[in-house]
Amino acid sequence: MPNFLDCLNAANRFMTEQEAASAPARFKKLQSELAKARALLSFAPTSGRPARFLQAKSGWGQFQAEQTKQLAESLGMPELRELVLARYVLLCAHSDREVVLLSMRHERQLAYPLARPAI
Repeated sequence: MPNFLDCLNAANRFMTEQEAASAPARFKKLQSELAKARALLSFAPTSGRPARFLQAKSGWGQFQAEQTKQLAESLGMPELRELVLARYVLLCAHSDREVVLLSMRHERQLAYPLARPAI
């Protein structure tokens, strides 16, 4: 199952690798944006746009889209949406009343890092 802290830690590592000196300030800004996103999603779970990567044409893109759909369905939330923050995009699965953060990516990243299923 996806873990919000894993997504946040990955973002922090990405920022540090990008530029260590400004990483703390950028991470604090991201935390502020996530707090605003949480408030928005708490009363409007369908916020954001339809998940664009579901329209992938490549074989790999279609494979990732299918994996993500299966993950969302296993959580009982088959609807997928993206919520755009200043520099990040959140991938969320939702029902009418609940939202689960599946992944988060920086605008420069091509794909969402997803949790790997346990074998």
